[in-house]
Amino acid sequence: MLPVIETIFLRQMASGDRLFLQVYKFVGDQPGKKVYIQSNLHGAEIAGNAVIHQLIEFLLTINATDLAGEIWLVPVCNPMGTNERAQHFSPGRYCTYEAKDWNRIFWDYEKEADDLVEFTKSQLHLTPKVVRQNYLTIIQEQFAKLLEKINSPTSVPFTESFRYQLQSISLDADYLIDLHSSTNQALDYVYYFCNREDSAKYFLLDFGILLDKYDGDAFDEAFIKPWLALETLFQQLGREIKFDIEAWTLELGTGMQMNPDSVAKGVRGVKNYLIQKGVLQIHNLPYQTKNDRMSFFTSSKRKKYYAIAGGMIQSRVELGTQVKAGDQLYQILSFNKESKLPSVIDIFAQESGLVYDISTNQAVNQGEFVLGVIS
Repeated sequence: MLPVIETIFLRQMASGDRLFLQVYKFVGDQPGKKVYIQSNLHGAEIAGNAVIHQLIEFLLTINATDLAGEIWLVPVCNPMGTNERAQHFSPGRYCTYEAKDWNRIFWDYEKEADDLVEFTKSQLHLTPKVVRQNYLTIIQEQFAKLLEKINSPTSVPFTESFRYQLQSISLDADYLIDLHSSTNQALDYVYYFCNREDSAKYFLLDFGILLDKYDGDAFDEAFIKPWLALETLFQQLGREIKFDIEAWTLELGTGMQMNPDSVAKGVRGVKNYLIQKGVLQIHNLPYQTKNDRMSFFTSSKRKKYYAIAGGMIQSRVELGTQVKAGDQLYQILSFNKESKLPSVIDIFAQESGLVYDISTNQAVNQGEFVLGVIS
């Protein structure tokens, strides 16, 4: 099947050059869910672009009857970050003009929903399908008001018009998948939200991290946070409802690289997820149902280690190592400039856990990130 390809204007630069987004919309013959998948929100995190490319090539080979609903794919969703350079390096994590993380700028309806209790009470005896449509309508009406400010004479900082473009094409999705990588070097894992653990297993990855504390400013958080709040209120009022709405961030390996293994895991996981959710109705694909051996962690139990002195990192444990409290994590070779011989400082683990993220640069100033451990 062939996609509908839509090109969306994003920004005009001082030079007169114009930046665009491109959306590939695969629409099936059967009604169903809307899936929104984007990649490269942070400039150095490029592996997701290869995942989307391979998904496009796969979808070109199937029939429209094999797809229930629609799949929207947006590669290179942040051309500003992707094109940012510091000599040979691609940072692209921040909008440097506004000093904001590109993934901490998004609009969260739940923060301004001051009548959510009243709304929930009014929906207590309606079906989940009707409640979903009523709530989505309210969210979309509030979201549409943002455009008035964007088009006003004062306009808005670019991050606000940028978030509007991305959220305007994803706000009505049922399933949202944001493809990332580590800014440094990391394992392949998925971030998931409350009560979505079973679906997380469909991605067939070895690790999942529950986002138990968040502010709603990240892309996946802003999408699902209003729905989680509504589920909580229904529960408090004595009714259990779980909406079939899900948001995921897949972290696929190392920044500035398209590691073939990480890309393959991403493609395999997204395909399997879409099959298990009934979006892809292809029964002869050899995918397992879910990974029941998946290890789950909690985001609030992440511990980052920062250099206690400036120097060079050596004898660092390997990525993916399980460490116990008291194990040596790394050494800092420190040149002190105090008329003393160089010193070697040993750093030990405060708690047991999994080394899931390590710095790319092994020359560190005091206070810079060295590695992350999660338990």
